[in-house]
Amino acid sequence: MTIAAHGGTLINRIVEGKERETLLAKAPSLPSVEVDAFALSDIEMIAIGGFSPLQGFMARRDYDRVVAERRLANGIVWSIPVTLAVTAEQAKGLKGDIALKSGGQVVAILHLEEAWRPEKTVEAQQVFKTADASHPGVARLQAIGDTYLGGKISVVNRPKASTFLPYRLDPADTRRLFTERGWKRIVAFQTRNPIHRAHEYIQKSALEICDGLLLHPIVGETKGDDISAAVRMQSYEVLLANYFPKDRVILAVNPSSMRYAGPREAIFHALIRKNYGCTHFIVGRDHAGVGKFYGTYDAQKAFEDFAPEEIGITPLNFENTAYCTACLGMVSSKTCPHPAEKYVSLSGTKVRELLLAGTPPPPEVSRPEVAAVLIEAMRPAGSRVNQFAG
Repeated sequence: MTIAAHGGTLINRIVEGKERETLLAKAPSLPSVEVDAFALSDIEMIAIGGFSPLQGFMARRDYDRVVAERRLANGIVWSIPVTLAVTAEQAKGLKGDIALKSGGQVVAILHLEEAWRPEKTVEAQQVFKTADASHPGVARLQAIGDTYLGGKISVVNRPKASTFLPYRLDPADTRRLFTERGWKRIVAFQTRNPIHRAHEYIQKSALEICDGLLLHPIVGETKGDDISAAVRMQSYEVLLANYFPKDRVILAVNPSSMRYAGPREAIFHALIRKNYGCTHFIVGRDHAGVGKFYGTYDAQKAFEDFAPEEIGITPLNFENTAYCTACLGMVSSKTCPHPAEKYVSLSGTKVRELLLAGTPPPPEVSRPEVAAVLIEAMRPAGSRVNQFAG
Protein backbone atom coordinates (compact mmCIF):
# COMPACT_ATOMS: atom_id res chain seq x y z
CA MET A 1 0.00 0.00 0.00
CA THR A 2 1.45 3.38 -1.02
CA ILE A 3 1.46 6.55 1.03
CA ALA A 4 -1.70 8.69 0.91
CA ALA A 5 -1.66 11.86 -1.17
CA HIS A 6 -1.37 15.14 0.71
CA GLY A 7 -4.79 15.94 2.14
CA GLY A 8 -5.85 12.29 1.78
CA THR A 9 -7.03 12.19 -1.86
CA LEU A 10 -5.08 12.30 -5.12
CA ILE A 11 -6.79 15.06 -7.10
CA ASN A 12 -7.76 14.61 -10.76
CA ARG A 13 -9.08 17.72 -12.52
CA ILE A 14 -9.00 16.30 -16.06
CA VAL A 15 -12.57 16.06 -17.34
CA GLU A 16 -13.67 13.57 -19.97
CA GLY A 17 -16.73 12.36 -21.82
CA LYS A 18 -19.94 14.38 -21.70
CA GLU A 19 -18.63 16.86 -19.13
CA ARG A 20 -15.68 17.69 -21.40
CA GLU A 21 -17.90 18.00 -24.46
CA THR A 22 -20.25 20.36 -22.61
CA LEU A 23 -17.40 22.61 -21.45
CA LEU A 24 -15.77 22.66 -24.90
CA ALA A 25 -19.08 23.63 -26.47
CA LYS A 26 -19.45 26.43 -23.95
CA ALA A 27 -15.86 27.69 -24.22
CA PRO A 28 -16.25 29.93 -27.35
CA SER A 29 -18.84 32.05 -25.54
CA LEU A 30 -16.68 32.52 -22.43
CA PRO A 31 -14.24 35.30 -21.64
CA SER A 32 -10.70 33.99 -22.06
CA VAL A 33 -7.22 34.43 -20.62
CA GLU A 34 -4.03 33.39 -22.41
CA VAL A 35 -1.69 31.70 -19.91
CA ASP A 36 2.11 31.62 -19.98
CA ALA A 37 4.35 28.55 -19.68
CA PHE A 38 4.62 28.93 -15.90
CA ALA A 39 0.85 28.94 -15.41
CA LEU A 40 0.52 26.10 -17.92
CA SER A 41 2.81 23.89 -15.83
CA ASP A 42 0.76 24.76 -12.72
CA ILE A 43 -2.43 23.79 -14.57
CA GLU A 44 -0.93 20.42 -15.45
CA MET A 45 0.30 19.79 -11.91
CA ILE A 46 -3.11 20.65 -10.45
CA ALA A 47 -4.85 18.48 -13.03
CA ILE A 48 -2.81 15.31 -12.41
CA GLY A 49 -2.76 15.63 -8.63
CA GLY A 50 0.84 16.72 -8.25
CA PHE A 51 -0.40 19.70 -6.22
CA SER A 52 -2.99 17.75 -4.20
CA PRO A 53 -5.06 18.87 -2.35
CA LEU A 54 -5.33 21.93 -4.62
CA GLN A 55 -8.15 21.73 -7.14
CA GLY A 56 -7.39 25.02 -8.82
CA PHE A 57 -5.70 28.36 -8.36
CA MET A 58 -5.89 29.71 -4.83
CA ALA A 59 -8.67 32.01 -3.72
CA ARG A 60 -7.74 34.70 -1.24
CA ARG A 61 -8.55 32.79 1.95
CA ASP A 62 -6.03 30.08 1.03
CA TYR A 63 -3.51 32.53 -0.42
CA ASP A 64 -3.47 34.77 2.67
CA ARG A 65 -2.90 31.91 5.06
CA VAL A 66 -0.25 30.26 2.87
CA VAL A 67 1.69 33.52 2.65
CA ALA A 68 1.43 34.19 6.38
CA GLU A 69 1.51 30.71 7.92
CA ARG A 70 2.41 28.12 5.23
CA ARG A 71 -1.01 26.53 5.61
CA LEU A 72 -4.19 26.41 3.57
CA ALA A 73 -7.34 27.91 5.04
CA ASN A 74 -8.32 24.48 6.38
CA GLY A 75 -5.01 24.16 8.23
CA ILE A 76 -3.27 21.68 5.91
CA VAL A 77 0.42 22.47 5.46
CA TRP A 78 1.15 24.18 2.12
CA SER A 79 4.11 26.48 1.72
CA ILE A 80 3.91 28.12 -1.74
CA PRO A 81 1.11 30.26 -3.25
CA VAL A 82 -0.23 28.78 -6.49
CA THR A 83 -1.92 31.68 -8.22
CA LEU A 84 -3.03 32.88 -11.65
CA ALA A 85 -2.14 36.50 -12.37
CA VAL A 86 -3.72 38.85 -14.92
CA THR A 87 -3.61 42.60 -15.43
CA ALA A 88 -6.27 44.81 -13.88
CA GLU A 89 -7.54 45.53 -17.40
CA GLN A 90 -7.86 41.81 -18.18
CA ALA A 91 -9.71 41.24 -14.89
CA LYS A 92 -12.43 43.81 -15.60
CA GLY A 93 -15.82 42.21 -15.81
CA LEU A 94 -14.59 38.65 -15.35
CA LYS A 95 -17.06 36.39 -13.58
CA GLY A 96 -18.32 32.85 -13.73
CA ASP A 97 -16.43 30.47 -16.02
CA ILE A 98 -13.32 31.61 -17.91
CA ALA A 99 -11.53 29.78 -20.70
CA LEU A 100 -7.79 29.42 -20.08
CA LYS A 101 -5.91 29.23 -23.37
CA SER A 102 -2.42 28.39 -24.55
CA GLY A 103 -1.50 29.21 -28.14
CA GLY A 104 -5.16 29.99 -28.75
CA GLN A 105 -6.34 26.50 -27.70
CA VAL A 106 -8.59 26.09 -24.69
CA VAL A 107 -6.69 24.13 -22.06
CA ALA A 108 -8.95 24.49 -19.04
CA ILE A 109 -12.02 26.22 -17.67
CA LEU A 110 -11.46 28.31 -14.55
CA HIS A 111 -14.56 28.38 -12.37
CA LEU A 112 -13.85 31.84 -10.99
CA GLU A 113 -14.48 32.19 -7.30
CA GLU A 114 -12.65 35.42 -6.61
CA ALA A 115 -10.46 38.13 -8.15
CA TRP A 116 -8.33 40.35 -5.95
CA ARG A 117 -5.18 42.45 -5.83
CA PRO A 118 -2.45 40.96 -3.61
CA GLU A 119 0.18 42.84 -1.67
CA LYS A 120 3.12 41.63 -3.73
CA THR A 121 5.75 43.14 -1.44
CA VAL A 122 4.33 41.14 1.46
CA GLU A 123 4.24 37.99 -0.67
CA ALA A 124 7.85 38.52 -1.74
CA GLN A 125 9.12 39.07 1.80
CA GLN A 126 7.23 36.12 3.23
CA VAL A 127 7.78 33.59 0.45
CA PHE A 128 11.24 34.57 -0.83
CA LYS A 129 12.53 36.35 2.31
CA THR A 130 13.44 39.34 0.15
CA ALA A 131 11.96 42.00 -2.13
CA ASP A 132 15.22 42.26 -4.08
CA ALA A 133 14.47 42.10 -7.81
CA SER A 134 17.76 40.27 -8.42
CA HIS A 135 16.03 37.23 -6.95
CA PRO A 136 14.38 35.41 -9.91
CA GLY A 137 11.23 34.63 -7.96
CA VAL A 138 10.81 38.26 -6.94
CA ALA A 139 11.54 39.42 -10.50
CA ARG A 140 8.80 37.17 -11.84
CA LEU A 141 6.39 38.30 -9.13
CA GLN A 142 6.97 41.93 -10.09
CA ALA A 143 6.54 41.20 -13.79
CA ILE A 144 3.21 39.33 -13.70
CA GLY A 145 -0.21 40.95 -13.53
CA ASP A 146 -1.43 42.71 -10.41
CA THR A 147 -4.71 40.81 -10.04
CA TYR A 148 -5.08 37.17 -9.02
CA LEU A 149 -7.90 34.90 -10.18
CA GLY A 150 -8.88 32.07 -7.83
CA GLY A 151 -11.10 29.05 -8.36
CA LYS A 152 -11.22 25.38 -9.31
CA ILE A 153 -10.17 24.34 -12.80
CA SER A 154 -11.51 21.71 -15.19
CA VAL A 155 -8.88 20.65 -17.72
CA VAL A 156 -10.41 19.88 -21.11
CA ASN A 157 -7.19 19.63 -23.15
CA ARG A 158 -4.21 18.61 -21.09
CA PRO A 159 -1.06 20.49 -22.14
CA LYS A 160 0.54 18.28 -24.77
CA ALA A 161 4.14 17.29 -24.11
CA SER A 162 6.55 16.91 -26.99
CA THR A 163 9.71 16.03 -25.05
CA PHE A 164 10.78 13.30 -22.60
CA LEU A 165 7.71 11.24 -23.48
CA PRO A 166 8.99 7.94 -21.94
CA TYR A 167 9.53 9.81 -18.68
CA ARG A 168 6.14 11.53 -18.45
CA LEU A 169 4.79 9.68 -15.44
CA ASP A 170 1.85 11.11 -13.50
CA PRO A 171 1.43 10.53 -9.76
CA ALA A 172 -0.99 7.70 -10.52
CA ASP A 173 1.66 6.12 -12.77
CA THR A 174 4.52 6.27 -10.26
CA ARG A 175 2.27 4.95 -7.52
CA ARG A 176 1.34 1.99 -9.69
CA LEU A 177 4.99 1.30 -10.51
CA PHE A 178 5.99 1.43 -6.85
CA THR A 179 3.29 -1.10 -6.02
CA GLU A 180 4.26 -3.37 -8.92
CA ARG A 181 7.87 -3.37 -7.77
CA GLY A 182 6.94 -3.99 -4.16
CA TRP A 183 8.60 -0.77 -3.00
CA LYS A 184 7.39 0.45 0.38
CA ARG A 185 10.11 2.98 1.20
CA ILE A 186 10.67 5.27 -1.77
CA VAL A 187 13.07 8.21 -1.66
CA ALA A 188 12.75 11.13 -4.08
CA PHE A 189 15.50 13.40 -5.29
CA GLN A 190 14.67 16.87 -6.61
CA THR A 191 17.05 18.48 -9.06
CA ARG A 192 17.30 21.31 -11.55
CA ASN A 193 21.02 20.69 -12.15
CA PRO A 194 23.06 17.95 -13.81
CA ILE A 195 24.00 15.21 -11.37
CA HIS A 196 27.53 15.31 -9.97
CA ARG A 197 29.37 12.98 -7.60
CA ALA A 198 28.02 14.62 -4.45
CA HIS A 199 24.44 14.10 -5.70
CA GLU A 200 25.24 10.49 -6.55
CA TYR A 201 26.68 9.91 -3.10
CA ILE A 202 23.62 11.15 -1.21
CA GLN A 203 21.25 9.29 -3.54
CA LYS A 204 23.08 6.01 -2.97
CA SER A 205 23.26 6.67 0.77
CA ALA A 206 19.48 7.08 0.78
CA LEU A 207 19.06 3.91 -1.31
CA GLU A 208 20.83 1.97 1.45
CA ILE A 209 17.75 2.48 3.64
CA CYS A 210 15.02 2.63 0.97
CA ASP A 211 13.63 0.19 -1.57
CA GLY A 212 13.81 2.53 -4.54
CA LEU A 213 14.73 6.00 -5.78
CA LEU A 214 12.55 8.38 -7.80
CA LEU A 215 14.93 10.67 -9.65
CA HIS A 216 12.59 13.53 -10.47
CA PRO A 217 14.12 16.51 -12.30
CA ILE A 218 12.18 19.72 -12.93
CA VAL A 219 11.41 20.30 -16.62
CA GLY A 220 9.10 23.30 -16.25
CA GLU A 221 10.26 26.91 -16.21
CA THR A 222 13.71 27.60 -14.72
CA LYS A 223 15.87 30.71 -14.75
CA GLY A 224 17.69 31.49 -17.95
CA ASP A 225 21.20 30.47 -16.90
CA ASP A 226 20.19 27.04 -15.57
CA ILE A 227 21.31 24.06 -17.68
CA SER A 228 18.51 23.06 -20.06
CA ALA A 229 16.21 20.18 -19.19
CA ALA A 230 17.31 18.26 -22.30
CA VAL A 231 20.97 18.35 -21.27
CA ARG A 232 20.17 17.45 -17.69
CA MET A 233 18.07 14.48 -18.79
CA GLN A 234 20.84 13.12 -20.99
CA SER A 235 23.31 13.42 -18.13
CA TYR A 236 20.93 11.44 -15.89
CA GLU A 237 20.54 8.76 -18.55
CA VAL A 238 24.27 8.14 -18.91
CA LEU A 239 24.76 8.09 -15.15
CA LEU A 240 21.94 5.63 -14.55
CA ALA A 241 23.15 3.40 -17.37
CA ASN A 242 26.56 2.95 -15.76
CA TYR A 243 26.40 3.52 -12.01
CA PHE A 244 22.98 2.58 -10.60
CA PRO A 245 21.08 -0.73 -10.33
CA LYS A 246 18.38 -0.48 -12.98
CA ASP A 247 15.72 -2.19 -10.89
CA ARG A 248 16.00 0.28 -8.02
CA VAL A 249 15.69 3.64 -9.79
CA ILE A 250 12.87 5.30 -11.71
CA LEU A 251 13.67 8.40 -13.76
CA ALA A 252 10.63 10.59 -14.40
CA VAL A 253 10.22 14.27 -15.24
CA ASN A 254 8.48 16.76 -12.98
CA PRO A 255 6.41 19.22 -15.09
CA SER A 256 6.35 21.94 -12.44
CA SER A 257 8.37 25.16 -12.52
CA MET A 258 11.02 26.45 -10.13
CA ARG A 259 10.17 29.21 -7.65
CA TYR A 260 13.65 29.52 -6.06
CA ALA A 261 11.97 29.97 -2.68
CA GLY A 262 14.53 28.06 -0.63
CA PRO A 263 13.05 26.73 2.64
CA ARG A 264 9.44 27.13 1.55
CA GLU A 265 10.13 25.39 -1.73
CA ALA A 266 11.86 22.50 0.01
CA ILE A 267 8.58 21.74 1.79
CA PHE A 268 6.66 22.30 -1.46
CA HIS A 269 8.92 19.85 -3.31
CA ALA A 270 8.54 17.27 -0.56
CA LEU A 271 4.73 17.49 -0.68
CA ILE A 272 4.76 17.09 -4.46
CA ARG A 273 6.83 13.88 -4.12
CA LYS A 274 4.46 12.65 -1.42
CA ASN A 275 1.70 13.02 -4.03
CA TYR A 276 3.81 10.94 -6.42
CA GLY A 277 3.85 8.20 -3.78
CA CYS A 278 7.24 8.73 -2.12
CA THR A 279 7.80 8.18 1.59
CA HIS A 280 11.18 9.96 1.91
CA PHE A 281 12.68 13.08 0.39
CA ILE A 282 16.32 14.13 0.14
CA VAL A 283 16.99 17.66 1.37
CA GLY A 284 20.50 18.90 0.70
CA ARG A 285 22.22 22.14 1.52
CA ASP A 286 20.47 25.29 0.25
CA HIS A 287 17.64 23.33 -1.36
CA ALA A 288 15.91 25.40 -4.09
CA GLY A 289 18.12 28.32 -3.18
CA VAL A 290 19.63 30.98 -5.40
CA GLY A 291 22.50 33.38 -4.79
CA LYS A 292 23.00 34.05 -1.10
CA PHE A 293 19.39 34.68 -0.14
CA TYR A 294 19.11 31.71 2.24
CA GLY A 295 21.25 30.16 4.92
CA THR A 296 23.07 26.95 4.05
CA TYR A 297 20.74 24.62 5.96
CA ASP A 298 17.60 26.80 6.27
CA ALA A 299 15.70 24.39 3.99
CA GLN A 300 16.34 21.48 6.34
CA LYS A 301 15.37 23.51 9.40
CA ALA A 302 12.04 24.50 7.80
CA PHE A 303 10.68 20.98 8.29
CA GLU A 304 11.16 21.36 12.05
CA ASP A 305 8.34 23.93 12.13
CA PHE A 306 5.74 21.22 11.56
CA ALA A 307 4.81 17.93 13.18
CA PRO A 308 6.02 14.97 11.09
CA GLU A 309 2.46 13.78 10.51
CA GLU A 310 1.52 17.18 9.07
CA ILE A 311 4.13 16.86 6.34
CA GLY A 312 3.60 13.11 5.91
CA ILE A 313 6.88 12.47 4.08
CA THR A 314 10.20 11.96 5.86
CA PRO A 315 12.99 14.43 5.01
CA LEU A 316 16.49 12.95 4.74
CA ASN A 317 18.94 15.73 5.54
CA PHE A 318 22.44 15.65 4.08
CA GLU A 319 25.49 17.76 4.74
CA ASN A 320 27.66 19.16 1.97
CA THR A 321 29.65 16.27 0.49
CA ALA A 322 32.89 15.95 -1.47
CA TYR A 323 35.67 13.51 -2.33
CA CYS A 324 38.35 13.30 0.38
CA THR A 325 41.87 12.44 -0.81
CA ALA A 326 42.73 11.06 2.63
CA CYS A 327 39.63 8.88 2.98
CA LEU A 328 39.75 8.01 -0.72
CA GLY A 329 36.00 8.35 -1.00
CA MET A 330 32.97 10.61 -0.85
CA VAL A 331 32.45 12.08 2.61
CA SER A 332 30.71 14.78 4.60
CA SER A 333 31.59 16.50 7.85
CA LYS A 334 29.57 13.80 9.60
CA THR A 335 31.81 11.00 8.33
CA CYS A 336 35.25 12.52 7.70
CA PRO A 337 37.85 13.72 10.25
CA HIS A 338 40.07 15.53 7.73
CA PRO A 339 40.30 19.26 6.98
CA ALA A 340 38.68 20.81 3.92
CA GLU A 341 42.08 21.05 2.25
CA LYS A 342 41.83 17.31 1.64
CA TYR A 343 38.61 17.69 -0.36
CA VAL A 344 38.43 17.78 -4.15
CA SER A 345 35.96 20.60 -4.63
CA LEU A 346 35.46 23.05 -7.47
CA SER A 347 33.22 26.11 -7.66
CA GLY A 348 30.44 26.14 -10.20
CA THR A 349 32.31 28.88 -12.04
CA LYS A 350 35.46 26.76 -12.28
CA VAL A 351 33.52 23.73 -13.49
CA ARG A 352 31.86 25.82 -16.18
CA GLU A 353 35.26 27.18 -17.29
CA LEU A 354 36.61 23.64 -17.65
CA LEU A 355 33.57 22.46 -19.57
CA LEU A 356 33.68 25.43 -21.94
CA ALA A 357 37.34 24.64 -22.62
CA GLY A 358 36.40 21.03 -23.40
CA THR A 359 38.19 19.77 -20.31
CA PRO A 360 36.39 17.27 -18.07
CA PRO A 361 36.38 18.14 -14.35
CA PRO A 362 38.20 15.65 -12.11
CA PRO A 363 36.35 12.30 -11.87
CA GLU A 364 36.03 12.94 -8.14
CA VAL A 365 33.72 15.86 -9.07
CA SER A 366 31.89 14.56 -12.13
CA ARG A 367 31.59 11.17 -13.78
CA PRO A 368 33.36 11.28 -17.18
CA GLU A 369 30.18 10.22 -19.01
CA VAL A 370 28.27 13.13 -17.49
CA ALA A 371 31.12 15.55 -18.20
CA ALA A 372 31.10 14.46 -21.85
CA VAL A 373 27.40 15.31 -22.13
CA LEU A 374 27.96 18.75 -20.61
CA ILE A 375 31.01 19.50 -22.77
CA GLU A 376 29.04 18.61 -25.89
CA ALA A 377 26.17 20.86 -24.78
CA MET A 378 28.49 23.83 -24.30
CA ARG A 379 30.10 23.64 -27.73
CA PRO A 380 29.07 26.29 -30.27
CA ALA A 381 25.73 25.23 -31.72
CA GLY A 382 27.06 24.61 -35.21
CA SER A 383 29.65 22.11 -34.04
CA ARG A 384 27.46 20.01 -31.75
CA VAL A 385 27.05 16.34 -32.48
CA ASN A 386 23.70 16.26 -30.71
CA GLN A 387 21.33 19.17 -30.28
CA PHE A 388 19.64 17.55 -27.23
CA ALA A 389 16.14 17.93 -28.62
CA GLY A 390 14.78 15.85 -25.76
